[in-house]
Amino acid sequence: MSSRKFGLNLVIVLAIAALFTGFWALINRPVSAPDWPEQISGFSYSPFQLGQFPQKDQYPSDDEMRRDLEIMSKLTDNIRTYSVDGSLGDIPQLAEEFGLRVTLGIWISPDLERNEREIMRAIDLANTSRSVVRVVVGNEAIFRKEITADQLSVVLDRVRAAVKVPVTTSEQWHVWEEHPELAQHVDLIAAHILPYWEFIPVGQAEQFVLDRARDLKKMFPKKPLLLSEVGWPSNGRMRGGADASPADQAIYLRTLVNELNRQGYNYFVIEAFDQPWKASDEGSVGAYWGVFNAARQQKFNFEGPVVAIPQWRVLAIGSVVLALLSLTLLMIDGSALRQRGRTFLTFIAFLCGSVLVWIGYDYSQQYSTWFSLTVGFLLALGALGVFIVLLTEAHELAEAVWIHKRRREFLPVEGDSSYRPKVSIHVPCYNEPPEMVKQTLNALANLDYPDFEVLIIDNNTKDPAVWEPVQAYCETLGPRFKFFHVAPLAGFKGGALNYLLPHTAKDAEVIAVIDSDYCVDRNWLKHMVPHFADPKIAIVQSPQDYRDQNESTFKKLCYAEYKGFFHIGMVTRNDRDAIIQHGTMTMTRRSVLQELGWADWCICEDAELGLRVFEKGLSAAYHHESYGKGLMPDTFIDFKKQRFRWAYGAIQIIKRHTA
Repeated sequence: MSSRKFGLNLVIVLAIAALFTGFWALINRPVSAPDWPEQISGFSYSPFQLGQFPQKDQYPSDDEMRRDLEIMSKLTDNIRTYSVDGSLGDIPQLAEEFGLRVTLGIWISPDLERNEREIMRAIDLANTSRSVVRVVVGNEAIFRKEITADQLSVVLDRVRAAVKVPVTTSEQWHVWEEHPELAQHVDLIAAHILPYWEFIPVGQAEQFVLDRARDLKKMFPKKPLLLSEVGWPSNGRMRGGADASPADQAIYLRTLVNELNRQGYNYFVIEAFDQPWKASDEGSVGAYWGVFNAARQQKFNFEGPVVAIPQWRVLAIGSVVLALLSLTLLMIDGSALRQRGRTFLTFIAFLCGSVLVWIGYDYSQQYSTWFSLTVGFLLALGALGVFIVLLTEAHELAEAVWIHKRRREFLPVEGDSSYRPKVSIHVPCYNEPPEMVKQTLNALANLDYPDFEVLIIDNNTKDPAVWEPVQAYCETLGPRFKFFHVAPLAGFKGGALNYLLPHTAKDAEVIAVIDSDYCVDRNWLKHMVPHFADPKIAIVQSPQDYRDQNESTFKKLCYAEYKGFFHIGMVTRNDRDAIIQHGTMTMTRRSVLQELGWADWCICEDAELGLRVFEKGLSAAYHHESYGKGLMPDTFIDFKKQRFRWAYGAIQIIKRHTA
């Protein structure tokens, strides 16, 4: 490579590296948000540590909860709990050590025995602990349909009569609108307003909270309003326009708590600490509502601009390194590429590197179990495989489109040729519509070639009304056409083709195979067969092509996919003498086929034969000009079955040839 070309390549690599680094910087540009206030109204507090599950009766110790309370005490003087079960009942006493007031939660569920236990313990704590300032009976119990409004009213009246502090229940805001009668049984309205669950984009979420709060105040003017849950998750699935991300969580919470402070609302931010155990109840997003993560580390900065991925520079460098490694591999055999091809591959390498790094980063932000780590590892292998295939396809496209000169040009012999050996054309059928097969035979009868025969084999078709018309039609086409009906016959298509070998004309030197739905061009044999004059050529292949691509959008998409393989992948494989033999529009030297035979154990007998041809050191040749057109699968189900056969056959080949 000349120094000038090397310099140009280096400039292009640096320019594309700068482009992708700039994209990392663009999506991570700082966004202004108010600083976190010195004090917020309160935190919702679930104390479970990483690896603890209330469903398994795994509860935190008092020392663990003390550390949590100390962290929260620096940001608020109010906390809200959800249950008094197990060690959770110790929270009010521990909170006194840090000057925290407790809104004590009673968990209401279909388990009546547990409900009674919670109620009795909560009443005792409310009457004996100085830190308890209110009691919340039930958390979204009506919303979850675990209790009716009438049943809950009875419990509320009982608790109100037993304690001296205010009592309420905590429900989503619309439940209060649906059951306004609940207000007669509570001392205040405690409502959850969580725009994320209602598909509200973060930019509209603050106003949504304020509007719902205003509506509740109008509806219950004589009752104090407590916004008992306000918050935003930092990870999880997108709900409509609501995106769960660290940046959106930071911007939303920092903006909202300042506004709620300014307007004098009482509220609890849900929640202080991430609770991974909630993923089993609320989906993956349930684990990520904390201001602090499960390791009790602050998830976003409280001051200054918000950056989506604070460590984006490290990720950008990682993506550049991956891209350069990929590009090095792609360019090992890229000397024949034009500059546009090298530029294209450089762009694809940087794109793949950036996407892989982003996927890895996103997965690293999730809480993992042994199961999820195992699944993640398998998905990582799958993703790596996908990107290897993508890079391979990109390399093939670049070589097909942007190359100075084909390494191994294979062109039709369109002029006169002295080499015109006899050809035996084999057409396997199974339960095919007779009229379609007749079209195929008509096209073969019209071939412009001096010496050929056509052998049609119908294997295992049971209905004589399907195969007998084809047999009769062959008789009208003359002695060149011979029909065979064999049943039973084992060995798939390969078995049928092997059956025809002993019946092939003794002087035929080339055996061609087409599917029974293919109408061939009259020049097919005249243009392709002369290439067998080269004794090293064992296979001559032209593409599968189709004539029904305009029948539906589905078939147009299928046609584009087929064309991509035969006009890109097969072209570049031919440059390396490594084409894949296909079971239609293919020709094989008879002497080679008699020695090797078709694999009747495999449903992809064509590709398997091609592999054995290469193993013998022989060559195959391909030209992308179409000389025959068949019919595509009519439905997606048929398309899927076809692809399953191809994939299954490939696995059969791999197993046999690696044994």
